[in-house]
Formats: sequence, structure tokens, C-alpha cells
Amino acid sequence: MFRKILFATTASPACDHAAAAAFNLARKYKARLIIFHVFGVPTRGHGPYIVDVKTGQEENLTDREYTAWIREEIRNIYADDIKKTQNLEIDCGVGVPYREILRKARAEDVDAIVMGSHTCMADGSTTKYRNVVGDTLQYVAKNARCPVFVISRPCTKCLWETSSIVCATDFSKASHAAFLFASSMAREIGCRLLIFHSVDITPKHFGILENQESIEKKVQAARNRIEREYLPLMQGIDKYEIHVWEGIPHVELLKFARETEANLLVMAHRKSESASDESPLGSMVEQVVLRASCPVVSVNRPLTEKKTGLWTMDREMAHAAH
Repeated sequence: MFRKILFATTASPACDHAAAAAFNLARKYKARLIIFHVFGVPTRGHGPYIVDVKTGQEENLTDREYTAWIREEIRNIYADDIKKTQNLEIDCGVGVPYREILRKARAEDVDAIVMGSHTCMADGSTTKYRNVVGDTLQYVAKNARCPVFVISRPCTKCLWETSSIVCATDFSKASHAAFLFASSMAREIGCRLLIFHSVDITPKHFGILENQESIEKKVQAARNRIEREYLPLMQGIDKYEIHVWEGIPHVELLKFARETEANLLVMAHRKSESASDESPLGSMVEQVVLRASCPVVSVNRPLTEKKTGLWTMDREMAHAAH
């Protein structure tokens, strides 16, 4: 299902849960694991000095011993997992972390990126840390061409032992891509697939609330649309459920995931056509990533845009999703 996985890490405790998931996925699917660390940003134009992202100290980029030391430190930190993993490499990059991660993912044509919601623990006690996902994750999840696994808490189960996957949809083009990925995983694992949609009842105009009859019509319309657009694409999946709730979407999704004890949550990250590369991650994904009790997979591109990848479905089914 995965032939190449990129694990983006600072080799700090903040990435430990993501590391466990990345190594487990690589071993399960016999995938090549690329452990990638971006260790600095040039401080004087194109000069040889960088500021180490992890330590904050200024280092000389031309010092080969420093680069070799970074690789050796990563190898020591993940020594136990590395011994159990045959096909892997450790690489380092210099620059703005999210740009280098995206560049590496494209160059290696990876099938998935695994990372934590934050890259360091330095500000863990602050309100901002608890309520805002890290900048690196924001930009990687928004621009990646492959699914991004966000692991911010310990996985109670290995991802291939998942008993239920929740796929959240808002019927966007990106949501179809998220559904195809979620259904591929459910088919591969043989687990239950829960398709979820929340009818947004947030007042569109101040003081004006929809009546219950109108909401119920939207709920039924959403269910009908799921049955019409998604069920024909679920060959080979015997255990599935359709759930349509009403409320504030991210709140209802988090409640649903907890109540069903979901082991994996797959959702789309929608990006407006005018959004720049520097714009933040959509609030829906951000709120879910921060509060979900299970790993979250962010998908933002249709599967047909991916040239390779063992988890893609056949062309006819992918085309039918658009």
C-alpha cells in the first residue's frame, strides 16, 4: 500500500509518537523509510552559517563533521527502531523546514508523509502551543501532493490493526480524494469504514437560525448524496456506515470519532483558489488535529494527480469520483 514514506522529524521528544508510527508503517508494508531533518536556515544571505532548528545555536554549514554528527545523532535516537527496519535512509536539509520537506517529498515521490503536530516542546506550556498547530505542519499539510499522517498522541493500535476509520466529507473535490484514500485503507486492512458528514447549522446571519424542518431536509439530502456518490465506489468493503449529524462541523466530527472509538480519521484540507503559499491551514483541519484522540490524515489533492502509489484505485473508479 505504501512503497516510500517520508518521516519529517526534529529528533526531539515532540516527534516520538510520529516516529513510532512511521517505523511501524515502513516495516508493515516493507516500504522505504526516509528520515528527514531540516537543521537550519541561512542567517546571512547565502553565507555558510545556519541556526540549528533544534538547539538554536549558530553552526558553520561548511563543516562536514557537523552534518555527519546530526545524522549520527538521529541514528542514535532511533537506534532501536532502525535495527528493526531494513530499508531506510537518513537525510538532512538546510532551509525553511516546510519548504525543504515538500521539496524532498516531491523529489522522492513519496506515498505518505508522517509528522507530529509540533516540531518542538519548548513552548509546550503556552496557550499558543496548545491551541495552534505548528507552522511546519500547517504548510506541509496544505501543499503536500500525498496524504499527511499527523501523529500527535500515542497510537493505541498499529495503523494496520485499525478497527475503524472515519472519513469526513464535505462533498468537495478534495473530500473525494480523502474518501478514496480512506476506502483503500479500509479495504486493505479489512476494517470498518464510517463515512461522516456534519450539516453546518452555524448561523449565516447574526440572529437568524434555521428551523428544524430545514435542517432535517439537509441531513437527508446529505445522506442521499453519500449513497449516490460514494457507495458505488466501495466494492470489497462489507463493513461500512453512513452518519450525518448536525452542528458545528469540527465539534461534531470530534465527538463522533470519540464515540465510535475511531483509530484513524481521514479528512480533506480544502484550499481556496486564491490562497497563497503562506496562508494558514484551514481552521477545520487545525481544530481536529489539535483535539483528535487518534491519528489524523490530511488529504488535499485528488488521487488522479498522483503519478504513482500502491494505494491508488483503478482509473475508472478514481474517474467516477469526480
